Amino acid sequence: MGLAGRLRLPADKSVSHRTALLAALAEGPSEIVGFSDAADPQSTLACLRSLGIQIKEHEDSLIIHGRGPRGFTSPTGALDCGNSGTTMRLLSGVLAGQSFDSTLTGDASLSRRPMGRIAEPLRRMGARIDLTDGHAPVRITGGTLRGIEYELPVASAQVKSCVLLAGLLAGGSTTVIESVPSRDHTERMLGLDTMEIGGQRYITIEGGRAVKAQPWIVPRDFSAAAFFLVAGAIVAHSHIEMRSVGLNPSRSALLDLLRAMGANITVGNERTRGHEPLADLTVQNEGGRLHGITVGGTLIPNLIDEIPVLAVAAAYAEGRTEIRDAEELRHKETDRIAATAAFLRTMGAEVMELDDGLVIEGQPMLKGATVESEGDHRIAMAAAIAALAAEGETTIRDADCVAVSFPAFWDELAALAGS
Repeated sequence: MGLAGRLRLPADKSVSHRTALLAALAEGPSEIVGFSDAADPQSTLACLRSLGIQIKEHEDSLIIHGRGPRGFTSPTGALDCGNSGTTMRLLSGVLAGQSFDSTLTGDASLSRRPMGRIAEPLRRMGARIDLTDGHAPVRITGGTLRGIEYELPVASAQVKSCVLLAGLLAGGSTTVIESVPSRDHTERMLGLDTMEIGGQRYITIEGGRAVKAQPWIVPRDFSAAAFFLVAGAIVAHSHIEMRSVGLNPSRSALLDLLRAMGANITVGNERTRGHEPLADLTVQNEGGRLHGITVGGTLIPNLIDEIPVLAVAAAYAEGRTEIRDAEELRHKETDRIAATAAFLRTMGAEVMELDDGLVIEGQPMLKGATVESEGDHRIAMAAAIAALAAEGETTIRDADCVAVSFPAFWDELAALAGS
């Protein structure tokens, strides 16, 4: 018997972070419907409260009373970003243009992630940024910023957003240039125009641009849906439905890749809410297997968070799957290339680890085992999906880490499995 049911997915983390920050930068109250209750966006709210922003919580919405781009107050202590790289990097852009100093800290995992990639452009804009060996704590001496033109050395929506938010508080215009498109929530939500020149995207923001207080609706998280799309594709006789899933084209490459592998996924009721496209998704499996594919190049930033679960799909597919150009995965909450290869090998998969990806020889069945999540929510969830189609019992260590992005993951998974 396969998996069956309709899931209630969590709200989109990426959109939740940005709605909170933009609401705080606006003048007056903004209502956010469907804000994520996951730990990472809650870290953003906690930091904003420490910066003097009033936030009122209702049953299914938040009211954030924005104080304008220079209305933040000096925090009494360090701003704790928890496990959230998005909080640390985006908030650094806002704080770089304030009239006070601030320090951003995080947990052990976040403190290992590279922060030099935001320090370099912010320093060029006139901020003083002090790091510890390129990592958090991030100490910011706020001041007067100037607009710059900055070409991203690596595709990163977080770095892009950091620079654009700093550009709001800078003199003149700030332009971010990206050779490989990354998720575009920030520029959509700010209403920025982009230009394509010579294969590069130019995104420009004018200093002093007003951020409007407005209502926001947060879609359901495609990155959360990804785990269940793969589950429905690898577990025979499954039928899984998901409603109101965000299908931002800079985020949803996995959908097309799974279809290319042979997954039966239906997209219906397509519509737009706010600045984001949504749809209802259904995945079905009548007993067939997926087949291997080759993935790399400009697609990788579009599915960077979904690669661990894509590797699970590959492990059960017929033939070989090769994933390249994903070296950025080594700089996430953990080294996700190594962590993915490790848990799949423990379950009996044939995996070759590359500097920038994985080569996976698919097979009909994996075996249950005790595997390590490395404290990484996406590794824990990917291992859980692999376990659904494996023979025998699987134990995932430090499984509670899924609360970072999907607090109800285990309950939703149990309901699908009928347990």
